[in-house]
Amino acid sequence: MDEEDLKRRTKQFALRVIRLVEALPRTRTAQVAGDQLLRSATCVASP
Repeated sequence: MDEEDLKRRTKQFALRVIRLVEALPRTRTAQVAGDQLLRSATCVASP
């Protein structure tokens, strides 16, 4: 796997997690867990 492939795959992962978090119910528990998941998943794809 080269660097460009890794960047593409981590970006796709972050986008899938964003869609997952947006689909979570609007309960307090889901929001807290979703926020943490979103932060951890998207920091991998940041430059």
